[in-house]
Amino acid sequence: MSVWLPTAPCTPRACGTHHGPVAAATVAAVRVVAGLFFVLAGALLSTPVALLGAGARDRLTRVWARNVLRVFGLRIRVVGAPLPPRGAGVLVVSNHISWLDIPLLAALFPGRVLAKSEIRQWPVLGGMAARGGTLFVERERLRALPETVRTLATALTEGSRVVVFPEGCTWCGRDQGRFTRAVFQSALDAGAPVRPVRITYRTPSGTSSGAPAFVGDDTLPASLWRVARAGGLTAEITVLPLIPAGRHADRRSLALAAQLAVAGDSATSDTATGGTPATRMPAGDAPAARTPAGDTSQSAVASDSANRPSLSVHHCVSSIPAALSSARTPS
Repeated sequence: MSVWLPTAPCTPRACGTHHGPVAAATVAAVRVVAGLFFVLAGALLSTPVALLGAGARDRLTRVWARNVLRVFGLRIRVVGAPLPPRGAGVLVVSNHISWLDIPLLAALFPGRVLAKSEIRQWPVLGGMAARGGTLFVERERLRALPETVRTLATALTEGSRVVVFPEGCTWCGRDQGRFTRAVFQSALDAGAPVRPVRITYRTPSGTSSGAPAFVGDDTLPASLWRVARAGGLTAEITVLPLIPAGRHADRRSLALAAQLAVAGDSATSDTATGGTPATRMPAGDAPAARTPAGDTSQSAVASDSANRPSLSVHHCVSSIPAALSSARTPS
């Protein structure tokens, strides 16, 4: 592993606890099989879906992502500020806990994914990702980073939503990592605002669940089974106040403002972002339908999982080093 890639101290043993109902083994097995079926179906349909218009692609992606979450027993709850208007380029940044974050955000922000280039070679998922418009970054080639930043800036300029996980690796959700700065350069270059988003997985009682955490030396089969056994999971997305374009002159202060907002430090983050605390929506189940129906802008999700050369998808999928990026503003 490269020395500049972020790491987290979280481990499955320490973080994977779920203080809620437990599904029977037979129910969990059905969930895993159904989940794999939907992934395979998505891979098979990705080619014809890619030929459709943006609006149709987004709607089908939302349906697919919701069904993946549903078969694993998850409900979606959206709270906080309104989503960006249709057609406006915005950098959406989120904490990163699990492989579930990908279908969860796709249920709200379907579009393009920024991922490490090794994923292109993965069976089934690699082809599906490529046909879905995934943007691949070569993490080991630092010289490729400015081009990646330019690609994201172009997407923002064209009106796309670019969604990234700037921690650089997965954390269990009890704490979070420092946001890397390079991806924020794309928002500065494009003159685009930043929308912080916080993901939390909860039990029926409302407490945080560690079952979805995909951290440390965890394996994908073990994580799939742990999620399938966890009963009553709710995936909560808090959409935080927008950080307007131009409020921060450099990527360091912009990254810090977004990090504080996602961390939930209401006093500090509101001061840093210049915004006000998010208005929480009712706690009832609010699936992705809460997203404006007319919003069909593309998005680019930078998944920062999987820094190992295996089929695990955690630990820094596209961990973009903070040390290098476009040199237009200082770090």
